[in-house]
Amino acid sequence: METSERGAIPADDAGGTAEDTGAPVPEVCPGPGGTPCTGRGRPGVPLRWTLALGVLTVVMGGTVLALGSPARDPFLAAGDSATGAYLATRADGDQAAAAVLAGPYEEQPGPPVTARHGSVMAAPLSASRPLLAAPAAPSPAIGALFSPDGDGSPVHHCTASVVQSPGGDLLATAAHCVHDGGFRTRLVFAPGLHDGIAPYGLWVPTQIQVDPRWISDRDPDHDVAFLRVRRAGGAGGRIADLTGAERIRFDAPAGRAAQLTGYPEDRDAPVSCRHTVDAQGPAQLRFLCPGFPNGTSGGPLLTDLDPVTGTGALIGVIGGLDEGGDDLVSYSSRFGTDVAALYRRAIAEPGPRAARPGSGTAAASGVRRRVAPRS
Repeated sequence: METSERGAIPADDAGGTAEDTGAPVPEVCPGPGGTPCTGRGRPGVPLRWTLALGVLTVVMGGTVLALGSPARDPFLAAGDSATGAYLATRADGDQAAAAVLAGPYEEQPGPPVTARHGSVMAAPLSASRPLLAAPAAPSPAIGALFSPDGDGSPVHHCTASVVQSPGGDLLATAAHCVHDGGFRTRLVFAPGLHDGIAPYGLWVPTQIQVDPRWISDRDPDHDVAFLRVRRAGGAGGRIADLTGAERIRFDAPAGRAAQLTGYPEDRDAPVSCRHTVDAQGPAQLRFLCPGFPNGTSGGPLLTDLDPVTGTGALIGVIGGLDEGGDDLVSYSSRFGTDVAALYRRAIAEPGPRAARPGSGTAAASGVRRRVAPRS
């Protein structure tokens, strides 16, 4: 996952230069040579490039000095690189959720959502005016993705959304949000996060699926991931029964109006923008709207919104070129044949059982930001 600020603006982007749009000129990362920044990852953490330091041998007068290689990130796992699959452990998920709760958050009941499925009458989408991502009402099926490290800071670094599946337990996000030199073992999803409250509890992965071509060379045409999730702490139930779910559409044509939503890492509320989705070559989509900063990677690109539930047809997620783009333009890997195969693989295994009526396990609960950290 890129952890710097924003990427350089591609020369062929629609809409011209920053001066043409009136948007801010992209920042330059502090560092050797002032290298342009890319992606929308977590700031303050260096990119996890594999450092081929090995063992350095210094020979001085017959004296050999051996320097060891750096320690491996304890929160990354190899998984199965041949298939792109990772089976998460219960202990890792519950410990990650506990790390979030040990920070400025606590669970608290929230309002129920009536999940609707099937065909709907889509509401017409008009472009945002001004064309800029702006604070938006939260959607229960969209939320923030946390990856707490060992420093005790439960910062959400990406965005994910609940998508329809037979098991009612599937999320879609960007591959670079979950695999960065290894699968992230500490991931927590808070759907509907707003104003310090996540009304539908904390959810952690049981399995993660990415395309092996992302693992082998970070191919931007395969920057998509699917996560099967369970309720943290073993409460049971299915996430789609609480939040509803986005429909998923493959081979959607470009040139349609869509809505893009994401959670900036520095706030517990989403931003959103509506505009036309353009083609960026055969394997990428482009969405020209400024204002999607770090933390919005993995955010859903939706068409055909249901005016009642706010859910729509998922045709992409912020990712792909430059691991999502920069502050002026967002990209997505196109949902074509390869992503459809990845989706089928993700839903192949049995999911958690639905809660029994009256058991209380499917009751909504949430997370509220605490005034002070828990002692």
